Amino acid sequence: MSTETHPQRETHSFQAEIQQLLSLVINSLYSHQEIFLRELVSNASDALDKLRFRSITEPELLKDEPALELRIVPDADKGTLTIEDTGIGMTHDELVKNLGTIAHSGSREFLQALAQKGQKDMQLIGQFGVGFYSAYLVADRVEVVSRAAGETSAWKWASEAHGTFTVEPAERAARGTAITLHLKADQKEFLDEWKLKQLITQYSDYVGHPIKLQVTKHVGSGDTQATETALEVVNKASALWQRAKSEITDEQYQEFYKHLTHDFDKPLAWTHFKADGTQQFTGLLFVPKHPPFDLNSQQQRGVRLFVKRVFIMDRCEDLVPQWLRFVRGVIDSDDLPLNVSREMLQDSAVVRAIRKHVVKKSLDLLEKLAKDKPDDYRTFWESFGTVVKEGLTLETEYREKLGALVRYESSREEGLTSLADYVGRMKEGQEAIYYVYGESRKAVADSPHLEALKQRGYEVLFMTDPVDEWAAQGLREFQGKPLVSALNADLKLQSTEEEKKAKEQQSEGLKGLTDKMKDVLKEDVREVRVSDRLTDSPVCLVVSEGGTPAYLERLLKERGKGMPRIKRILEVNPKHPVIEHLRGLIARDPAAPQVGEWIELLHDQALLTEGSPLSDPNRFARRMTALLTQVAANAGTSTGNGAPVAAQVPPAAASTTAQTQTQSS
Repeated sequence: MSTETHPQRETHSFQAEIQQLLSLVINSLYSHQEIFLRELVSNASDALDKLRFRSITEPELLKDEPALELRIVPDADKGTLTIEDTGIGMTHDELVKNLGTIAHSGSREFLQALAQKGQKDMQLIGQFGVGFYSAYLVADRVEVVSRAAGETSAWKWASEAHGTFTVEPAERAARGTAITLHLKADQKEFLDEWKLKQLITQYSDYVGHPIKLQVTKHVGSGDTQATETALEVVNKASALWQRAKSEITDEQYQEFYKHLTHDFDKPLAWTHFKADGTQQFTGLLFVPKHPPFDLNSQQQRGVRLFVKRVFIMDRCEDLVPQWLRFVRGVIDSDDLPLNVSREMLQDSAVVRAIRKHVVKKSLDLLEKLAKDKPDDYRTFWESFGTVVKEGLTLETEYREKLGALVRYESSREEGLTSLADYVGRMKEGQEAIYYVYGESRKAVADSPHLEALKQRGYEVLFMTDPVDEWAAQGLREFQGKPLVSALNADLKLQSTEEEKKAKEQQSEGLKGLTDKMKDVLKEDVREVRVSDRLTDSPVCLVVSEGGTPAYLERLLKERGKGMPRIKRILEVNPKHPVIEHLRGLIARDPAAPQVGEWIELLHDQALLTEGSPLSDPNRFARRMTALLTQVAANAGTSTGNGAPVAAQVPPAAASTTAQTQTQSS
């Protein structure tokens, strides 16, 4: 941002992103120009809240102007509308930073989000703290005169949004900020008293500071009749959360949420409560519809703390656990001291009690939303489900409640299912809730690890969030049913005595093959054994105790948190034609040069199936080419009984491996 300095006036160029942002705000983001008034009133209200908080320890800040209020002054003769507050004010540097650049508010992320979602996605603007620029919806020039609390000098910021703004010294009798909008010719309706009253009542009635509108009154009568102007309080100026629920409409709750969050969308749900036990406090919590751009910031919290109606802290981290960081709202305590600090909050029994209540009320609200409005809950889960599942790894106290809230896709059908519904559909004799962990539904739906489960008619949950593996380990069981990964080596499926005896015989019959495979793959696998989970595939890799699923290994590596790989167990399907051919070949000629290559090829196939990278893709491709060449050369040759020649190439190996390579590609 360049600066040109004159004796009394500085001319600055807007940050590049501001230019783009102004164009978007004016032309795309707002469908109703009247929103500008709510945005500017909300900003003024925040400035008053900040001053009231600072005045607790710095009472001298209130000396030049004791009143904390907003004033709205229309001037029809000049065509201007002024929104003024007696709040914290801004210094010269704050005017330049706050109104000339929004890098600290995430402008680049804001613009990227717009590019992804489309320029008409209105709810984005408030999430980035850029509501001030909505003034240019109705004004072709904006002037801001501000004097910071505790300062003696004032400064004037002005711009017509054409690439530059100016900053120069100004006069202002007391602290605070006045924003004067020079209205466009077609926006003069916002000078009408009735229109302004209607907008203030609609959008800002809940603001906890008086909003005074300058109105014109007729005094006297007849020849002595005259007009005079006066400031008239328009809003109720009482904290919404302190009113009785019976006095508040849904529309008022929704508008308060928009004021609080600068979100243009309505909340999905809210809860309004009052605790009158050992601690006395009031709370109003909201569940948003869409996530903010910084949802995954671990410092992100959305609950404001008030003490006896005095604003204390924005985004109070101690009131809300990380896994509820999407919740927005206010908590107003009667028991905390007004000069409470962050250090005091961390050690406060009052805060711990409030936090527990906030968690309970939030979970109750989500349960009610899931029960009464399943479509809205699905919207919530798609936005915040990953965050909620973090609670399963962090909070043992709420494990069962969180387990009832989680939703997963499954092998039953498209769409999400709850664990309660899953348990209700379990087959007779099914002892566990089965799940498979991977990158996407497509990646896990046809996994060989599910073959025996599907054959038994067991439903399998598809867990595809990076947090899911930890969440499942944190939950462990639901309604008495353990959660079991289909990828784990210790997958125990019910079987008859005859099936157990048959498996023992198969293991004994394949000992020569499994020993050979273990010898060839000794650097890659921990064990080779006969599988009872495979019905269609020749091999698969399973996770041994203490091991990590392939997808999680890859995620950790990508994030620079790689860990030593624990060797997996290779399971073989004794009934698969590839395994039968290979066993016969080893029985005839254990030293055949093709044996080692085919074993390595099967191992590579298992790696591809689980989503792991191959250590040498070029070698795999050469082996595949050689194998397919042999298949083509022997395609016309057959034994006396018409069976394909297996001594050179097991055809099933070529076809199965080729199919695997195609799917992987």
